[in-house]
Amino acid sequence: MARSIYITSAEGHSGKSSIALGVLDTLSAEIEDVGVFRPIARSITERDYVLDLLLAHDGVTLEYDECVGVTYDDVHDDPDAALSRIVERYKAVEAKCGAVVIVGSDYTDVGSPTELSFNARIAANLGAPVLLVLTGRSIDESRGRTLDEMRQIGELTIPELAVAHASILAIVANRADEDHLDEIAAALSAVADASVAAAGIATAASIPAWAIPEDPFLVAPTVRGLMEAVDGTLLQGDSALLQREALGVVIAAMSMENSLPRLIEGGIVVIPGDRSEMLLAALTAHASDTFPSLAGVVLNGGFELSPVITRLIAGLDQSLPIITTELGTYPTAQRITQTRGRLAADSDRKRDTALALFEKYVDSRVLLDALSIGKSGAVTPLMFEYGLIERARSASRHIVLPEGTDDRILRAAGTLLSRQVARLTILGDESEIRARAAGLGVDISAASILSPFDPELRERFAAEYARLRSHKGMTLESARDVVTDVSYFGTMMVHLGLADGMVSGAAHTTAHTIKPGFEIIKTAPGVSVVSSVFFMALSDRVLVYGDCAVVPDPTSEQLADIAISSAGTADQFGIDPRVAMLSYSTGESGAGADVEKVRAATALVRERRPDLAVDGPIQYDAAADAAVGESKMPGSLVAGRATVFIFPDLNTGNNTYKAVQRSAGAVAVGPVLQGLNKPINDLSRGALVRDIVNTVAITAIQAASAVSVAEPPAVAAPVDGAPS
Repeated sequence: MARSIYITSAEGHSGKSSIALGVLDTLSAEIEDVGVFRPIARSITERDYVLDLLLAHDGVTLEYDECVGVTYDDVHDDPDAALSRIVERYKAVEAKCGAVVIVGSDYTDVGSPTELSFNARIAANLGAPVLLVLTGRSIDESRGRTLDEMRQIGELTIPELAVAHASILAIVANRADEDHLDEIAAALSAVADASVAAAGIATAASIPAWAIPEDPFLVAPTVRGLMEAVDGTLLQGDSALLQREALGVVIAAMSMENSLPRLIEGGIVVIPGDRSEMLLAALTAHASDTFPSLAGVVLNGGFELSPVITRLIAGLDQSLPIITTELGTYPTAQRITQTRGRLAADSDRKRDTALALFEKYVDSRVLLDALSIGKSGAVTPLMFEYGLIERARSASRHIVLPEGTDDRILRAAGTLLSRQVARLTILGDESEIRARAAGLGVDISAASILSPFDPELRERFAAEYARLRSHKGMTLESARDVVTDVSYFGTMMVHLGLADGMVSGAAHTTAHTIKPGFEIIKTAPGVSVVSSVFFMALSDRVLVYGDCAVVPDPTSEQLADIAISSAGTADQFGIDPRVAMLSYSTGESGAGADVEKVRAATALVRERRPDLAVDGPIQYDAAADAAVGESKMPGSLVAGRATVFIFPDLNTGNNTYKAVQRSAGAVAVGPVLQGLNKPINDLSRGALVRDIVNTVAITAIQAASAVSVAEPPAVAAPVDGAPS
């Protein structure tokens, strides 16, 4: 039976959805097949945005319709029949899942004991312990609640759960006063313990409580939401930027000199449509490095811009959304200020912000222990990715991203920084990068932005590069040009300790990305060749494939090197290395040059690393399938149990990983380079934001265990056109 948790609140606007997302994320990192369920949906004609948010999570595979119980109308018409239907619908979800996150009903305005009681009744009938979310804001949201007010809210609401026989698992005070988080959590925990004791319920330990501070960004509406609120239309600008959050409103009805100082970062500027000079001033300020970056402009009053002003704006090549509305200034401002943002599936930054807050202020281990959830024996792709993020966060390494002009890099940087996965330096023009990130609604304020033409670093890097490549005839003058290439500049940062690792390749070839590493970083001691692996995340385990991206036709010695490096990489990421040296025959059954190469490589691995479990030559089926392995290679420690698969050449490896990825639905994470003194990793030019995040996390983990060598031996450059 699934382990479930019922998340409910005592009133509206508590931020319950962000807590549900955090709980779902936490559970997905530990167990397989996490489901979500909404006992009461607001409407049958419109999709529930909270449910859509949770269903968009990578750990959930359910369909929308099966995750809904009943509607509000059903509850009002016949509460008992609605409850029976809810239980029936929930049981169908529970049967499919290892755990279920249940999100209680919403509140249309003020808190209702009747609604809370019904949520408690649902939780009791579903056998789901309750995580109660209390808001730290007043009912009208005009101010934060004091410690005493939070205690009083707890004393009013927590007994409601006990009366309805709902089991209280934990309490979260969301949007709480940042100056009194610990005091609020302690007070609510004490109230919960007292309520449970008064109900005569014995507990082994105190009920945990946490407090999460208010983050204005989470309640900020998007520009699109404001456009809809004022019945507006997009006059000019990039429609993609309508998804940016608006962090405030400025009414620019005064003169230019008085309006411009009032502009705020991420603000919406409301301008009367007949004040074209103020519109031009706002656009100029937005483009200027000395004024805040705006989220958009709303022209109110229904006035049409003159043709000459329209032509002038079109020639500015600006992307800031300009919205027009028929409303007057007061109703426009009123509708904008009354529009509230929500955590939805299409806002990556809000999602990242909510998860970062949850991770920081809620002890996930205590929560999981309260649910009696231990670590699963299986490792799903999502669980593997979460493990990467956790280990990278603990490693706290500094990674350089050379491709600052790529939107995917900026979006990934926003996620990495908000989740505190790594410290980042992004290469490029600072004003352009920060302006583009702001336009995308991505917060990269914590990143360092560095120009590859920085005069001091350029000179330092050129001198070092000329020294390293003097045997190739490199001069200082030529080196000055070479090191301004972003791949060389980033690699020099890693080489000289200004960064711990580099991730590039979203907009460059594999050769362009890793060639500087061969020339500058060079190979680790005892390694003759730099190679790569892919982590192949299957439905229940993670395998290592090497080499699938770098070395076209390795010799026996290089193949042995690849095997040893791959085993080390596997071990580094928590995979017990059992190495299969692949060929088209198993054991002594075949002959030929290709088989002999693998046989010789296997012997070299055993000679150099007698502690490794390695077998070869062996066919893939004998390495992966226990029954076939026992038949073809009985008594082998690897046959049927291999975790590291070494392919005889690049042609075989690259095609096999792609075949498994596409045909078996495996998630391929990589390529991960191995053998360099310090980590440099390549991205596919089709990389998604998620791929970039994973690769940065991997690089940070590699950097944490990298061994630096003062002057390692040289190594050949990669072959141009190596696949990615």
